[in-house]
Amino acid sequence: MHSLTVEAPAKLNLTLDILRRRPDGYHEMRMVMGSISLCDRVTVEPVDDGFVLRARGVTLPSGRVTMEQRAAEAFFTALHRPMPGLVVTLEKQIPAYAGLGGGSSDVAALLRALRQLYAPEMPTAELERIGLQVGSDVPYCVRGGTCLAEGRGEILTDLPSLPPCPVVVCKPDIDLPTAQLFARVRPESISRRPDTQGMLRAMSSGSLEAVARQLCNVFEEVLPAPAEAEVRTIKRQMMEQGALNAAMSGSGPTVFGLFSDSETARRAFEALQKDYRQTFLAQIL
Repeated sequence: MHSLTVEAPAKLNLTLDILRRRPDGYHEMRMVMGSISLCDRVTVEPVDDGFVLRARGVTLPSGRVTMEQRAAEAFFTALHRPMPGLVVTLEKQIPAYAGLGGGSSDVAALLRALRQLYAPEMPTAELERIGLQVGSDVPYCVRGGTCLAEGRGEILTDLPSLPPCPVVVCKPDIDLPTAQLFARVRPESISRRPDTQGMLRAMSSGSLEAVARQLCNVFEEVLPAPAEAEVRTIKRQMMEQGALNAAMSGSGPTVFGLFSDSETARRAFEALQKDYRQTFLAQIL
């Protein structure tokens, strides 16, 4: 059987709201998410036996079962067959611990590749169900595009595509593990929440300016002080460079800005790149 390479796009949270903590320990979420052209690539190569994960552009953790291996095992368990030998190679572009869903997107891309190679008839809903066993963002990353995500993130409603627009993505050199930030959240004390219905109306209108006005992420309220200062600085710089609006994605600390034209976006990208090496110029997919 031949090897297969698939793309794993990063995601942005256009809105992110945390409604409450659930009895199962997870949080009840409501988020509007969109895929962007910044992406990793995942190659799956069938081999005789074993599971090997390789990565270009990043050091892999050693001594524990990776999300990718757990996903592959869950996939073949769902097929009621033993897992064949696999070599999975990641080509990383999406920064880690960034709020861009890089790890989840890699897992989702692996699942899509396995479906193409071993079970092309498997419905997407089944692939999303398998993905949820590995991580809350994986079902969205399996589906991609623009979605309202509710529950843990697994209840997905497709939304109209965003108007095409360039986006500048900037990650400062700090890492914010998601669990650490969730531990700081007190849903009852959040003061500024997204207007999710307002965002849905803005998306239906097709107006990029209306969408930009509705960007909001409650995690910005609970950042540790050094990260909060960095995020505020990057948002201010994006706005000074002509962004329609800027917000943090996911649990951060990456900030993204929506731009109405590619020339303004390129100038902003070049200005931010002088201070932040992990700055990218991308498109909404």
